[in-house]
Amino acid sequence: MSDTPPDRLAANPQSPFYDEKALERGVGVRFKGVEKTNVEEYCVSEGWVRLSAGKALDRSGNPITIKLKGSVEPYFRAPATEESA
Repeated sequence: MSDTPPDRLAANPQSPFYDEKALERGVGVRFKGVEKTNVEEYCVSEGWVRLSAGKALDRSGNPITIKLKGSVEPYFRAPATEESA
């Protein structure tokens, strides 16, 4: 796995942008220079993040999100591990 996180990543397994390997490794997001811990989805190329709005849920049980635009800087929290055979 490379040292750059994907351009777009979602925490929801039903999303086409869900990547289990990247999420297991741990992805942190800085939005406008501030560390955010409630990011549900982000896109670097389009410059937006979806943040969960507290503990509120919709009818399906998914968190209610707010989309904000600005500079997005994702990074991996843990270094890549080499799998040797």
